[in-house]
Formats: sequence, C-alpha cells, structure tokens
Amino acid sequence: MRRMADRLDLQLLSLGLRRVGWIRFWMQTVLAVVVVGVLVFNNLGGSLARNTERALGLGPGLSLTTLSFLVLLFSLWQGWLIVGKGRALDSPVRPSRGETSRLLKRGIFADLLGLTFASLGYQTLAGSLFVQASMQTPGISIGSGANAENLAITSLEMLSVLSNTQVLFAHLVGLIFSLWLLRRIYRST
Repeated sequence: MRRMADRLDLQLLSLGLRRVGWIRFWMQTVLAVVVVGVLVFNNLGGSLARNTERALGLGPGLSLTTLSFLVLLFSLWQGWLIVGKGRALDSPVRPSRGETSRLLKRGIFADLLGLTFASLGYQTLAGSLFVQASMQTPGISIGSGANAENLAITSLEMLSVLSNTQVLFAHLVGLIFSLWLLRRIYRST
C-alpha cells in the first residue's frame, strides 16, 4: 500500500515540476522578449535622438539592467532543466532529491543575483531621472544656455525604466516558482 502511495506522490511531484516549470519558463521568456525589445529600441532610439549626451546618466542603470537580463537567460535555462527533471521523475531513471534540489537552488541563486542587479539598476535609473526632473525648474539655466525644455524626461528614458521593471519582475516570478517547487520537493517525504 505504501509503495502505491509513493508512486502516486512521485507522479504528482513529476506533474507539478513539469507544469510549474513550464509556467515559470514561459512567463520569464515573455518578459525577456519584452526586455530585449525595449533595450534594443532604447539603444537604437537613443542613438537617433537629439541630446543623447544628456542621457549619459542612464548608462550605469542600463548596464545593470543588461547584466540582470543576462542572468535571466541563465534562469531561463534553469527553468528548462526543471521541466526536464519533472519528466525524468516519471521515468525509470529518476534523479535524486538532492540533484533536483541543487537545480532549484541554482535557479534561486540566479534569480536573487538578477534581482540584485535589477534593483541596483532601478535605483540608478530612478536617481538619474530624479536629478534630471529636479533641474526642470523654469528660469534656471543649466550649462551654456541650456533651458528647462532640453531637460524634459522623454518617453525613451521612461522606456529604460520599464525594461528594468520587466527584468525585475521576471526574476521575481522565477524566484517565487522555484521556492514553491523546492518546498514541494521536501514536503513529499
């Protein structure tokens, strides 16, 4: 009787890993596509726009966002491996609990690292845009004859913040699903 219960629990665990792994993978993939689209558009649009020298303050924030995106690519690969582990659990050659938990822990670490980069990038982007917005006071002259109209925050600059929030959310999704799966693995003893 215990053997049938163990087999049923293993099948449910396998199904859960596959389903949640797919949900995690596709949610992160969609968000990654949005991020890469926004970053490419930002780079192309930034080079075509006037006054690109004033957007130099966004560089560190965009660099951190790009680093977070690269970590997201690793996290996507981890999500793909989670689906594979779910399939393997339902086969005669099963991965061990330790092997599966190490995979999930690598994904958790990647998502935490990505969240750190994205959070630092967000702070940098928001700080840069705050300084720019605070200089928009009418009547104050900045530099050599610049006026407040040249300092207006553009939609392209706001798009850079959007790319950062998308990558931050993608890592948050990965972290939540990975933690849930890790809890599920250790609960099924």
